Amino acid sequence: MHYYRHGAHDDPRLVAADGDTRYDLTAVKPDLASFGDLARAAEVTDRGVDEVAEPLVDAAPAYEGTDEPAAPVADEVWAAGVTYEISEQARESESGMPEMYLDVYEADRPEVFFKATPGRTVGPGEAIGVRGDAEWNVPEPELGVVLHRGEIVGYTVGNDVSSRDIEGANPLYLPQAKVYDRCCALGPCVASPETVGDPHDLAMSMTITRDGEQVFEGSTSTGEMVRTCEELVDYYTRHNAVPERSVLLTGTSIVPDDEFTLREGDSVRIEIEGIGVLETPVVTV
Repeated sequence: MHYYRHGAHDDPRLVAADGDTRYDLTAVKPDLASFGDLARAAEVTDRGVDEVAEPLVDAAPAYEGTDEPAAPVADEVWAAGVTYEISEQARESESGMPEMYLDVYEADRPEVFFKATPGRTVGPGEAIGVRGDAEWNVPEPELGVVLHRGEIVGYTVGNDVSSRDIEGANPLYLPQAKVYDRCCALGPCVASPETVGDPHDLAMSMTITRDGEQVFEGSTSTGEMVRTCEELVDYYTRHNAVPERSVLLTGTSIVPDDEFTLREGDSVRIEIEGIGVLETPVVTV
């Protein structure tokens, strides 16, 4: 199933979709107001999230709200880099120290870095940000692994917005290139592992429109990743006090040409097979 976060801040709703209909699980179980609540219940009862939700769907009313879903709640968002060959090539081209990225691409240990807090993360329809002090800003469409206490409980769509010129000037500037206001987008939902199937065989695409015209289109498959989700999660959780709810982005292989940079007013649309579409406008921050 697909799980959405709906409702106002003071009245959050956990909504499950099984096919085209969305069901208000919170109406049946008020204590289930978020996907985190569902994951916690699944852990306590030693079941999968779908196993907990399926009996509730039978009793739940259809969700009648027209509001956009919010970003899945995560206490932290982390990300992995250089997990596709094309991303390694792109990072080499932007950097004065290109051998660093080839070393990471071929190394046993992946690059894993902190990306965003909840306050820096936006959901569907909310604006992602590009830094006003950068001249080369790009979206990075990525499969997001949703974790409950370090265990995989689902998948989402992510956008690891990045300032390539800042990172390219010096790798030590990576936090400034990656972590800032509105630097991350997640959504539109969390898809259960049973719904997604093999996360390493999913079609992924991105289109960017500007002034009503398409200015970029690209597609790939998560099968092009040189590392597995399980491997990346293992390195993220090693010797690390991970929060109860987190998302780990798994890298990108859809990279616009070097001449391209995001502008305020652009719209970015990312789709991952089995999960859904994350569409966001762009503002300068």
